[in-house]
Amino acid sequence: MAYDYDDQNIFAKILRGEIPNSTVLETEHSLAFNDIVPQAPLHVLVIPKGPYVCYDHFALTATDAEIVDFTRAVGEVCRMLGVQPGEGDEGFRLISNAGRDGVQEVPHLHVHILAGRHLGRMLAAAK
Repeated sequence: MAYDYDDQNIFAKILRGEIPNSTVLETEHSLAFNDIVPQAPLHVLVIPKGPYVCYDHFALTATDAEIVDFTRAVGEVCRMLGVQPGEGDEGFRLISNAGRDGVQEVPHLHVHILAGRHLGRMLAAAK
């Protein structure tokens, strides 16, 4: 499988500073920022700084340092937002879409952290 990274996608432009964002956390290899069209009271995107199209691309080709940094950035954002189950909130949802059938809109790996209200079921049962 070849992963064709488009360096003109909106997240690449954010990483280059061409488009502003509302930064929540920045680390050596990751950037977290508030979604501009939030789908929940708390909606933060976490992206790696490297050119990865989707999660499997990242998992297969990123360095160990990038993988650890990204994973820890997700955990730190959840801590900062106070959404860990049992820590005063009722939890969160972590979503990463991949490809056309996964409805990925931006071809740069990103995870959505959504919280702040009951989010309902993720998918309806197939019929």
